[in-house]
Amino acid sequence: MKCKAKRQFEGTVVTLKNGRNAASGTCPVCGTKVMRILGKADVAAS
Repeated sequence: MKCKAKRQFEGTVVTLKNGRNAASGTCPVCGTKVMRILGKADVAAS
């Protein structure tokens, strides 16, 4: 069951098929896959 709460997670930066960058990882509480769309400033800081 997905907890659907906003949590910090350890992930990797991936590029989506439309060219946008996103962080992909797993939720530390429930273990489901979590994706966050990143802005240009977020990718530069990673």
